[in-house]
Amino acid sequence: MLELILGGARSGKSRLAERLADESGLDVVYIATSQPLDGEMNARVVQHRARRPAHWALIEEPLALAHVLGEQAAPGRCLLVDCLTLWLTNLLLLDDPARLPAEREALLDCVTKLPGRILLVSNETGLGVVPLGELTRRYVDEAGWLHQALAERSQRVLFTVAGLPMVLKGEAL
Repeated sequence: MLELILGGARSGKSRLAERLADESGLDVVYIATSQPLDGEMNARVVQHRARRPAHWALIEEPLALAHVLGEQAAPGRCLLVDCLTLWLTNLLLLDDPARLPAEREALLDCVTKLPGRILLVSNETGLGVVPLGELTRRYVDEAGWLHQALAERSQRVLFTVAGLPMVLKGEAL
């Protein structure tokens, strides 16, 4: 089952995904896409780690997400990816302009074929003002297109606001 969990910053989307993974009763593999390159991001990583059960497996992969999903997905396993917008940012900042479309297509091609339960967490960035600057506008566009394509492929799509999940598609919580 593929589930997309969207929300703004500090909306509770990661906590919801962690709760769903924990309640699934499946073996959980947490796939972190962040690259803690500064003190603030390091603090966020520490906070996320402290919240997660110690028995969950952890894989840190900032770029080759489809490859890791393909390697790790299995019946009886839940993969929790947090988060797609950090993954997108990592790809946007590479000097290789061909890498983003290749990785995005690989992700979109693999997600519907994966066994087990897949929880994808991502920031919904398209609700605010159109940002200034080419890179930030491209980021919002790429995130929006990625979310639309994943929502189409997902069995359930959730939107989290103030810690409250709303079901946009699929089975109620």
